[in-house]
Amino acid sequence: MKNYLVSGAVLLALPVTAWAQGPVSGTVTDARTGTPLPGATILLDGTPSAATNATGAFTLPAVPAGSHELRITFLGYQPLVQRLEGQPTEQRLTPALQSGGVLTGEALVTASRANDRTATAYTNLSRQDLRKRNFGQDLPYLLDQTPSVVVNSDAGAGVGYTDIRIRGTSNTGINMTINGVPLNDAESHGSFLVNLPDLASSISSIQVQRGVGTSQNGGAAFGASLNISTLDVRPEAYAETQNTFGSFTTWRNNVQFGTGLLGGHFTVDGRLSRISSDGYVKRGASDLKSYYLAAGYQGKNTLVKFITFSGREKTYQSWNGVPEPAITGDRALLQQYIDNGELSPEDAERALREGRRYSYYTYDNQTDNYQQNHYQLHLSQALGEAWNIGAALHLTRGFGYYENYRTGRKLADYGLENVVLGDTTITRSNLIDRKWLDNYFYGGTFALNYQPREGKLQATLGGAWNQFTNDHYGEVIWAQYASNSNIRQRYYFNDALKTDYNAYARATWQVLPKLGVYADAQIRHIKYTIDGIEDDQNDVTTRARYTFFNPKAGATFSLAEGQQLYASYAVGQREPVRSDFTDRPAGDQSAKAERLQDFEGGYRLTLPATSALGLVTAVRFEANYFYMKYRNQLVATGQLNDVGTALRTNAPRSYRTGVELTGSASANDKLSLSSTLTLSHNRILDFREVTYDADYNPITAAEGRTTTISYSPSVVSAHTLEGQPLPSLRLALLYKTVSRQYLDNSTSEDRRIKPYQVLDFRARYSIHPKFVKEMELGFLVNNVLNRRYEANGYTYSYPGASGGIDTFNWYFPQATRNFLASVGVNF
Repeated sequence: MKNYLVSGAVLLALPVTAWAQGPVSGTVTDARTGTPLPGATILLDGTPSAATNATGAFTLPAVPAGSHELRITFLGYQPLVQRLEGQPTEQRLTPALQSGGVLTGEALVTASRANDRTATAYTNLSRQDLRKRNFGQDLPYLLDQTPSVVVNSDAGAGVGYTDIRIRGTSNTGINMTINGVPLNDAESHGSFLVNLPDLASSISSIQVQRGVGTSQNGGAAFGASLNISTLDVRPEAYAETQNTFGSFTTWRNNVQFGTGLLGGHFTVDGRLSRISSDGYVKRGASDLKSYYLAAGYQGKNTLVKFITFSGREKTYQSWNGVPEPAITGDRALLQQYIDNGELSPEDAERALREGRRYSYYTYDNQTDNYQQNHYQLHLSQALGEAWNIGAALHLTRGFGYYENYRTGRKLADYGLENVVLGDTTITRSNLIDRKWLDNYFYGGTFALNYQPREGKLQATLGGAWNQFTNDHYGEVIWAQYASNSNIRQRYYFNDALKTDYNAYARATWQVLPKLGVYADAQIRHIKYTIDGIEDDQNDVTTRARYTFFNPKAGATFSLAEGQQLYASYAVGQREPVRSDFTDRPAGDQSAKAERLQDFEGGYRLTLPATSALGLVTAVRFEANYFYMKYRNQLVATGQLNDVGTALRTNAPRSYRTGVELTGSASANDKLSLSSTLTLSHNRILDFREVTYDADYNPITAAEGRTTTISYSPSVVSAHTLEGQPLPSLRLALLYKTVSRQYLDNSTSEDRRIKPYQVLDFRARYSIHPKFVKEMELGFLVNNVLNRRYEANGYTYSYPGASGGIDTFNWYFPQATRNFLASVGVNF
């Protein structure tokens, strides 16, 4: 508890250090609306010297004496050029850009983004925010310091399969879009970012919405939304490379280029990347490759852009985790794993030797292999001064398999005949199988936006039609006893077809100078069919249809300049995922759709940078209360199926409620502190635990009780203290705390993830040699205090030999102290 009290105290602390460097700072805004412009480029005497952050603010640490030219550019706005005189004291500017030039690509994602008028909780991250955090780890790790976020890595070091939870909700409840196009897998609802390595290097901005958020394309958000954009245009030509090396033989190499605006209208941008790592866990290796290519035309009223990006991953399977006795060294507990058949004696001895870095698999090609190709064609068209429309066509092609070595499998389970050798009948064989996915996801999206100059009323009408086809099948590629098999003996096949379309309308109206209201309504229809058999030879034929109506409403009230109160109510509904149907007994389609009522309310404070006592200080603070009331929430039981997907069950009544506190303060951009603290209760009402008798028949508890929802910590905090002791050197300390989590819904102390605290250190130093524009050296130390902790796990139980219930916990240990060093060059 002490750690969390310290976290709360840190949240309230403000840096007060004076620096006499004669800086120039300011906030860049839209001249018409006053909206901050994140990502604007600041050039001093023709040299890119800074960029605005998520709040539109920038700082030039030290401007030499004399006369200089300050140029500010932002796509979709006329460049602002003014003279600047260097002075020994700080200067504060308020540049406002006039709309003009070419149409901004961000108009294509505006429809699904929240702002101060929509009365929702959100966090914006700019390209610059992501870049300083990016050492090649997966995207969830770059979001680790945002409110209510918990991340983990199967291989332990942030490369390969990673996961993100927001407010206790896994990524199956987090709606992700790229340029307004859904990224979540249509069947599992998960977003497998391992398929898009180094995507962060091509992202121009991310908005993280917490709760239901605004209506957007894809499945309804049940914890949060990640709205990713790659659509901005860098007006100046560039070429750069980023290279990282670190612990566990981790490598990241990429090259990027952009033509800037050719002839004032045409752009081409591209990237090639590779990332590899051995992983913290033994045999937890990853080999990842990706590309990104975009070509576009921008006119005054028209933008057309074609984008393609792809990723290919090969990862050694680490999804089995590490058995609890390998972490604790408890030999008596390890014997239970042997007696129950969870581990062979040989595996158990290896578990003791390898400890928390143990990997269950030893077959040299126990790998997951998958490729995902994305194609997007975007159009943005201005229709007069008040109207514009954004539309997109998209296609995603995914295919791949994971390979398994299996021992003692029944030939009959693979459609093979028993082998008869003389008077011996062989019914089992060691074999290698591959489970395949082969899918297409395609469709179209649109958004018609009304944004008049007066700005009192803004409205959007949008929607999408998407279809997903997916073939699931398995092949035997080798068997010790081949029987009557053919090459690539196919032993199961099923195909799925899912059609999803939605329409929504949203409007904000500034009723009074201080009062604004917000309304949003979405209709979504889903048709889902599965035909065929699964690997266990069960018929998984499914027929399901859903129609959802999801209304939202809110209001904002300005107390004073920079102070705002807001409140909102939103409904979200979504269908069960594939495994909710296929992992149940044959013919059981009792999985129910989930419904969420989300109440949010809060207070925002933004104090623009002011000069006092030799300081240029800016302060932001937000307190957000949430109450998320669920009907039939699908919650993890703590168990996994054979491909590592969490098994889930409907909880009739449950809720999540809490408060999120977020604050930041900076002094001359020389010293800054940002903190976030989430305190929450996450409960299932009338929970009836399921146990098993000696014959493995389920027994449901007669009386219900209130329990904690699995994987839902009650306290999460994150703090970043960043300083600039030298003009080209930035140092940062990043501290994360996560309280106790339970592996299932029993609230049993024997099935939990212990609380943990992690401290990281980051340094970046830039130099400007004559032969390149800029060279940046970076250094990241993860887990500075060398803590041994686990961030994820699962559990299951069986009747024990003594008549009781034996529980088997498996965990995903995270890496002890490790480092990443990078060299970036801008040409």
